[in-house]
Amino acid sequence: MPNSKSKLDWCLASEKRMKNILPNDKLSKEHIEKAKHNLKAADYNIKGHFDDWAVSQSYYAMYHALLAILFKKGFESKNHECTINTVEFLIEAKEINLNMEDLSFIRTTEKMTAKDAKSLREEFQYGTQTDVNKVLLAELLEKSKAIVEKIEVVLSEAK
Repeated sequence: MPNSKSKLDWCLASEKRMKNILPNDKLSKEHIEKAKHNLKAADYNIKGHFDDWAVSQSYYAMYHALLAILFKKGFESKNHECTINTVEFLIEAKEINLNMEDLSFIRTTEKMTAKDAKSLREEFQYGTQTDVNKVLLAELLEKSKAIVEKIEVVLSEAK
């Protein structure tokens, strides 16, 4: 936990990255709704053969679910890594009941595997490729839906 705590401290050192706020259930719920909206958009774009955009929407569905956790716990983040690092800290501190494997799926890992949602999102959002491996895309969307559902449960259990 010392590493995740030092990352949290670094994030909180600049309000441009993240800041403490009063817990905000309203914004937490709005971010979960945005996550679900992004999942619907990903489904829609897959049907319309806009697979590259479905990758981004799958990632942002999970990211908005993470933001929902932060608002519930009294943080406002403007930085993707700070969002992920703070959720990691909350998991390690046993403040939320979420699996580290799910968090690893969202974040860019040191090994940059093809199953890393953030690196996939960056590849398809900033690159020129539009075709996505259908199996990989189906796995990404399925895992994204499962993670958003898990986070909804976490939020219902959170104090």
